[in-house]
Amino acid sequence: MIRSELVQKIADANPHLTLKDAERIVATILDSIVETLAAGGRVELRGFGAFSTRVRDPRVGRNPRTGVAVAVDAKRVPHFKVGKELRERLNPKG
Repeated sequence: MIRSELVQKIADANPHLTLKDAERIVATILDSIVETLAAGGRVELRGFGAFSTRVRDPRVGRNPRTGVAVAVDAKRVPHFKVGKELRERLNPKG
């Protein structure tokens, strides 16, 4: 599912909302998640999962075309840990 499909699904499920309102809702939620992660925080959506960031240490990489060593700076990368309820829905027992 892509962002526009999510917006359309929210608008269809809530006839009192215009497509513009549904778009604003999705944008607000996603922007809040990004802002929290950028500030070093963690976002937990019960039953779905948790978003956080992890730090990758600096390292020496290689240019795949030339094989020349390249210094790669330390960076923060997003990390998602799936929630128990979502994991159970994806892998039903029985």
